Amino acid sequence: MLIVMLLPNSRTESDGSAVIRVLSHNIRSMRDDTEALARVIRACAPDLVLVQEAPRFFRWRKKLARLAAASDLVVLTGGATAAGPAILCSLRAVAERTEDVLLPLIPGLHRRGLATAVVRFGSARLGVVSCHLSLDADERYEQAGVLLDRLAAMGVEHAVAGGDLNERPDGPAFRRLADSLQDGWATAPWGAEDTWTSADPHRRIDAVFATRGVEVLGCGVPLGLPGVTEADLRAATDHLPVLAALRVPALA
Repeated sequence: MLIVMLLPNSRTESDGSAVIRVLSHNIRSMRDDTEALARVIRACAPDLVLVQEAPRFFRWRKKLARLAAASDLVVLTGGATAAGPAILCSLRAVAERTEDVLLPLIPGLHRRGLATAVVRFGSARLGVVSCHLSLDADERYEQAGVLLDRLAAMGVEHAVAGGDLNERPDGPAFRRLADSLQDGWATAPWGAEDTWTSADPHRRIDAVFATRGVEVLGCGVPLGLPGVTEADLRAATDHLPVLAALRVPALA
């Protein structure tokens, strides 16, 4: 197993800035081992979880709430109302507002959406977006632009966005995001890189991004993190998660 240095724990600094942990994970509608999934999430000790492929059909709210409770978190927003993306959070986060956004639908393609929120950690204010971009290259590129527009319209200085991009870092949609935002792994690589598939990771198609001014302290797949086993990572879902530690400045 890969051995990694520990990420900083969540805390509030003396200057009012907040160190937070953000986890992004495609959970494949909780069709796999949900106990293993909850163990992985708990071991990562996240303040925010950016979920993709949350349950969207029968009793989807109960299923998502059950996962949040098993992970010592609460549901902030998203799920079927965002066509799959969702956001979970710890009680450390104070929600200012949430909004689920459905993206334009191209006939014959899967409906996509964004789960968005503005939260506070003490004196630090942060916009948050969970996304799952299209399998179609042209639609995926347009959705990356919509995501950037949504971040710009949130009225916050600092933000984090993450999700399943369905594209490698050299793809046009991924590059469109990385040109405007900090790609967490490229900025402060930590842990492992590839996220797809969990059984045979050979591609990085999941990522956490942050706006300028947010300090990326480390970002990557939490292989070797205490409490995170390779067996649980394989059993939880078909993607590996991305964990980032960020320092968010306090409001001026």
